[in-house]
Amino acid sequence: MKDYDVIVIGSGSGGTILDAAYRSGLKCAYVDRGPLGGTCLNVGCIPSKMLIYPADRIVEIQEAHKLGIKAEIKSIDFKAIMTRMRKPIDESLGHMRTGLKHAENLDFYEAEGRFIGDYTMEVEGQKIRGDKIFIVAGARPSIPPIKGLDKINYLTNETLLSITKLPKSIVIIGGGYIAAEYGHFLAAMGSEVTMLQRSERLVPYMEPEISQVLEQALSRRMKIYTSTSAVEVKHTSAGEVVLGRNRRTRKEQQFKAERVLVATGRRSNADVLQVEKTGVETDERGFIIANEYMETSKPKIWALGDIIGKQMFKHTANREAQIAWNNASQPQQKRKMEYHAVPYAVFSYPQIAGVGMTQEEAEKSHDILVGVAKYSDIAKGEAMVEEEGFAKAIVEKETYTILGYHIIGPYAPILIQEVVDIMAIGGNMWTLAQGMHIHPALTELIVSALGNLRDPSHAHHEH
Repeated sequence: MKDYDVIVIGSGSGGTILDAAYRSGLKCAYVDRGPLGGTCLNVGCIPSKMLIYPADRIVEIQEAHKLGIKAEIKSIDFKAIMTRMRKPIDESLGHMRTGLKHAENLDFYEAEGRFIGDYTMEVEGQKIRGDKIFIVAGARPSIPPIKGLDKINYLTNETLLSITKLPKSIVIIGGGYIAAEYGHFLAAMGSEVTMLQRSERLVPYMEPEISQVLEQALSRRMKIYTSTSAVEVKHTSAGEVVLGRNRRTRKEQQFKAERVLVATGRRSNADVLQVEKTGVETDERGFIIANEYMETSKPKIWALGDIIGKQMFKHTANREAQIAWNNASQPQQKRKMEYHAVPYAVFSYPQIAGVGMTQEEAEKSHDILVGVAKYSDIAKGEAMVEEEGFAKAIVEKETYTILGYHIIGPYAPILIQEVVDIMAIGGNMWTLAQGMHIHPALTELIVSALGNLRDPSHAHHEH
C-alpha cells in the first residue's frame, strides 16, 4: 500500500488542484486513464472550436449574397483542417508529459483506477491510499440502447476527431449542443446532414424562441426531424440505415447515410470508479452528489466538474477546482461555489449564449419582467442584415436584478460577458446601464432588450 497526502483523479480541471497541492509540498498521486488533459483539451472545447472557426467562415461566404456580394468557395481542404486541429492538442500534451516526468514527490498513474475501500484505490495492480481525495474524472458520451447500434461503427464527439475523410452524408442522433455544433461543422464542410432529435425542439433546455431560431437557421443547411426517436440501426452495403419513429404520429421513416454520429448526452464516470466503495453517494442519474463547498457525502473527499453533472462546462470546473482546493487547504475559511452567474455558449451557426435562469425557471419563484430586442433593432445589426437573431432579458420586477439573459446571433458568447459580470458582482440592470455603450456597436443589443421590459403575464406566452 502506498500512502499519499492527496490523490487527484482526472487530469482535466484536476490539474489545477494537482498544481496547488504539489506546490504546497504535499505527496501526490495523479490518477488518469487518459487522454492526459481531460475532455476539454482532447475531445471537447479545444478541438471542436478549431474545426468550427473555419466552418463559420464558410457559412459567412455562402450567405454573403444577402449583403450584395457574390462569392463562391473553390475548395475545402478537410484533411488540412483536421490536421491543424490536432496541433495545439499535441503541443499541450507534450508540455504536460515533460512536467509530470520531472516532478518529484508525485506519482502519475496513467491507467483506470477504482475504489476498493475507504480512501483506497487500486490502479495498475497497486493499492494507494489518500488522506484527501479529489474526484474530477469527468463524463463520457452516453450511448442510448438503440437496437443494432452496437453492431455498427458509429461516431461520437470523441471518435469524430480522428476521421481524415469527410463522410458524404451523416445521420446525427441527438439535438443538443454537441449535435448542433457538429451538425454545423459537417454541413459547412459539405456533408449532407440529417439530425434526429427525440425532443420537440433542438437544445430543449434553452428558451423555446432560441430553439426555434436555431432550427430555422440550421434547416436551411440540413434536414432536421424533431420529436423523432432512432429505434434501430442497420449496416448495409450502401451505408448505414437508421430507422426513425415520430413520437407524435408513430410514423416510421428510414434515413440512409455513410456514417452515424451519436450525440445523445453525457454520463458520469462515477460508475467506472466504483465510488460507492469509499462511501461517496451518487444521484439517480449516476452523478456524484456534491454540495456548494464541493464536498461529497464522505469527509475529506471532494468532487467537481462533469462527474457531478451540475453545469458541465470547462469554465465551471476550473472555478469549482479553485473552490475545492481552497476549502480543503483552508477549512476555516470555506468558500461557496456560486452557480447563479454561470455562462454557457453553443458555437453553432447562429451562435447561442446565455447566463442564469430561463423564463420558465424564473417564473416559478419570482415576479418577472421580460425584454426582447432583435439584432435588426439596432444600427449595427441592421448593417449586418441580421434578421433572425435576438436577445432576451429576464429581470426581477421589484429589484431589477437580472435573473437570466439569453442571446442567439453573431458574437453571442462575447456579448453575454457584460451581463455575466454584472450578475457576478450582484449588480442589477441599472448597474449595467451606467456604462455608456458605443453607438453603433453590437453591445447596444444588451441595453436594448433591457429597454423593452414587459410583464409576461399580460402577453400570453406560448410554450
